[in-house]
Amino acid sequence: MHPKRSRTYHDPLHGAITLDRQDPVEQLLIRLIDTPAFQRLRRVRQLGAASLTFHGAESSRFTHALGVMELTRKAFDLLVKRYPSLASQRATVLCAALLHDIGHGPYSHTAEAIFKTHHEHWTRRIIGESAPVQALLADFEPTLTAAIASVYTHQHPLPLVWQLVSSQLDCDRLDYLMRDSYFTGASYGSLDLDRIVRSMDMDDDGNLMVSHKGQTAVEHYLLVRYFMYAQVYNHPKNLAATWTLQRAFERAQKCFVAGNLDVDETVTAWLNHPQTPLTLEHYLAADDIVFTYHLQRWQHHADQVLADLCQRFIQRRLLKARDVSNLSDRDRADLLAQTQARVVEVGYDPQLYCGLSHSQSCGYTLYQRGIKVWVDHRAIDIKQLSPIVASLTETSRRTWLLYVPEVSSWVDQQLNWTTGDR
Repeated sequence: MHPKRSRTYHDPLHGAITLDRQDPVEQLLIRLIDTPAFQRLRRVRQLGAASLTFHGAESSRFTHALGVMELTRKAFDLLVKRYPSLASQRATVLCAALLHDIGHGPYSHTAEAIFKTHHEHWTRRIIGESAPVQALLADFEPTLTAAIASVYTHQHPLPLVWQLVSSQLDCDRLDYLMRDSYFTGASYGSLDLDRIVRSMDMDDDGNLMVSHKGQTAVEHYLLVRYFMYAQVYNHPKNLAATWTLQRAFERAQKCFVAGNLDVDETVTAWLNHPQTPLTLEHYLAADDIVFTYHLQRWQHHADQVLADLCQRFIQRRLLKARDVSNLSDRDRADLLAQTQARVVEVGYDPQLYCGLSHSQSCGYTLYQRGIKVWVDHRAIDIKQLSPIVASLTETSRRTWLLYVPEVSSWVDQQLNWTTGDR
């Protein structure tokens, strides 16, 4: 029986993503998708704990990675029609796009804060050390692994190759803004994707730029990014859910060190990190399902604090959050100290059940040379052309006071008094 000529993934954003087995690069992509390391991404949520705030936010890193690969393929193949010499880089750029998030751990970015890991580091380790992935890359081209790694470190000699994957205007950001907007139910993410992709071009030095006709679509994209950070990624309930998850695993680590925690081999390795560095096997064995299973079990742990924190996360009984950004640093510190004293009075550990959480949003920075627009035969930074983008360069910082619901009335009274709203 002959294998099917193509493989199709039906995506809610991009429609049918079809890979042709007769195309050597696309056949490689199919085989990479089928590796255990990549299939693990089905079990890692794209937005970590955000589904406790936005109930539809349950898409995975797997779906996002496919979307990034598809967007990169569309953009790159259009560029190849204009610059045929780029064709030799197709395997590098498409594999890098597909595998860019393969190093994400459980709960995506949340695990990085808890366990002091970095998904970029693990992505490079997986493509270099995971036998199934490494074998496919080496068999296709002995230098392909190094070429992909150079994309992630921004060292590839042709800048456009890494800029399509990691820059101020890359296919990763385009996909996650649209995908996260779609799954959270936010209305910000309706990008003019076709206009953006078709406006992408390359300057004489091999850098990614956009034509002048694409400027408005890019301005809209940067506004969407600003609003998504302000209203979705940094939503106070997201911050509260992440806080609870972090405190639960910190408490679990203390119980583990005390010899008072029943865990499997995988979570044992993670709780020992960074004192005992994680092996690649233990890293790849971890996902949202494994970690959530342990949180479910720990709801009934003899340590009452661990049990309570796990129950709060699993049952969505989160801390309250109040915006205290308008207060001075001194007033915030005073309010925190007073709130922690109240938290003690109602029977909770003030370090675990009360604190300040900080967030920041910025629509545009000069990260990796910014976004260049081709105007009058020269590349100009979009900030110089657009008053809208210039206004997005200012970083918006917010601070939230998190606390148990039992002290809500007292906090409300204090904040009303502090702000003069009585």
